[in-house]
Amino acid sequence: MKKNKLQILRKEFRIYNIDGYIIPKNDEFFGEYVDPSNERLKYLTGFSGSAGQALILKKKAFLFVDGRYTLQAQKEIKRGIKVVEIHKTRPKKILRKNKNKLIVGFDPKLYTQTILTNLFVSKNVKLIPIKINLIDKIWLNKPKLKFNKFFILKTQDVGKSYKHKINLICNILKKINLKNLLITAPENVAWLLNIRGKDSFYSPIPNCNAIINYKKKITLIVENKKISKNFKSQFGKSLKYINPSNINQYLNSLDNKENFLIDKITCSLSYKEKIEKKFKYVEKIDPIFFLKSKKNSVEIKNTIKSHILDGVALTKFIYWIKNNINKLKITELSAQKKLEQLRKKNRNYIYPSFNTISGSGPNGAITHYRANNKTNRKIKINDIYLCDSGGQYHYGTTDVTRTICFCKQPRRIKNIFTKVLKGHVAVATYKLKKNTTGKELDIVARSALKKSGLDYAHGTGHGVGYFLNVHEGPQAISKINNIQLKEGMILSNEPGYYEANKFGIRIENLVFIKKSNNKLRFQNLTLVPIEKDLINFKLLSQKEKRYLNEYSKKIYFILNPYLNKDEKNWLKSFIY
Repeated sequence: MKKNKLQILRKEFRIYNIDGYIIPKNDEFFGEYVDPSNERLKYLTGFSGSAGQALILKKKAFLFVDGRYTLQAQKEIKRGIKVVEIHKTRPKKILRKNKNKLIVGFDPKLYTQTILTNLFVSKNVKLIPIKINLIDKIWLNKPKLKFNKFFILKTQDVGKSYKHKINLICNILKKINLKNLLITAPENVAWLLNIRGKDSFYSPIPNCNAIINYKKKITLIVENKKISKNFKSQFGKSLKYINPSNINQYLNSLDNKENFLIDKITCSLSYKEKIEKKFKYVEKIDPIFFLKSKKNSVEIKNTIKSHILDGVALTKFIYWIKNNINKLKITELSAQKKLEQLRKKNRNYIYPSFNTISGSGPNGAITHYRANNKTNRKIKINDIYLCDSGGQYHYGTTDVTRTICFCKQPRRIKNIFTKVLKGHVAVATYKLKKNTTGKELDIVARSALKKSGLDYAHGTGHGVGYFLNVHEGPQAISKINNIQLKEGMILSNEPGYYEANKFGIRIENLVFIKKSNNKLRFQNLTLVPIEKDLINFKLLSQKEKRYLNEYSKKIYFILNPYLNKDEKNWLKSFIY
């Protein structure tokens, strides 16, 4: 009888004398998207979402996911694995149920101290690092990792030179009396050096790490194959390069009087162990996260341009699908393909910023649904259709969700959509103060829904990078985010509502924080009409109606030069 993957993995338990093993979604760079060669969680469990943790014990197996992925995980996982909602039950709670002390193994390159403490540390558990990844050990025909070259962005496209940014970091290090910053988040290296890479299908991320010394000495920890001669010649003597396999040798060459700042979000236990063997260190959030989150005027200007291009593609797409649903057989996949074709018509478009969510009817209720040949369904006239998509452009990152309909919908559906819209407008028009946090805004976004006993199981918004990751902190609009919102930050504004096996609703715009007359306010980046046929206007206040009308006018004024006569007339109908 053929043994399944769980049985093969459990055989390894005897070799390493462990009672269990934990597997995260992430690779050693802690990003949202991982190379197919590092999709260990998917290989073992079948789950393809962007966040999850597996706990495999001798007789039981669990997959922990958040509210975005509950329905998806239940459909994707393999037999013998139980799906658990991590916001309701953490792995440590399940581990505590065992009367005997458990020895649980993990790969120290894939876990930070924070993640282990929050999810797995318990009195009856002994966590032991195993340097050989057990999934890699059992994974037959594992895809090979490809090495793509990094590239350099021009200062005129990013607003600030890498030398300016290096000075900023070195000044911070001097102020806090530290000599080195270990940069373990690749997006932070990308920001610092104005470089990008091809290590993700959806983000121009350059997977590497770096050490910056207070004397402006930078060491890039990177596979040799990712660096071209041209790259080296452009940086000259500013950069030193070491291969990740030589990191121990490099650290040993440093004076033990050196000290380090390591990032509590992305510094793995493997890296931490290497540092603490020889050096004193401080563990806190890498200051680059905060500097990178506040976009400069060039980054904002280019992002606005990218959203005009994206708005044209999305507006044309919505017009097309609404006018062809009766004439053509349109499926979730064919609709997604059509939208991609429309985006590709612009030469500044590069590729999607994430895998498009094209969900009709019951599939729209799966928050992070991905249509495939098995799940793909024809979009029916009675369906509510949810499309969440985005693009990477020269230069800017977009993300937008629109929920649309093709016929008159029941009053209940319209009322729910309108309450989601009220939350969306409440965020967009919120009067920001110097100390406003995402936590405060999350309450505002849910208010109209909660009055009817409704809610959604995801955050209201995430930070967005500049020609980088579409999901990028530290800022966010969520129940737990306490980061103060500052000028130049980009966030998504996306309340929603979902009924399992029935429908999903979400309205998402990207916004940036603008300072005007010494006051902070949100300004919309997204320029795509909001479905008027799903609105119960009786539930909107005059202020909300005015906002919606002004938003529709702005879209028409900016986009109409790019549209044909029929598209223009249709878009004009959103103004009342």
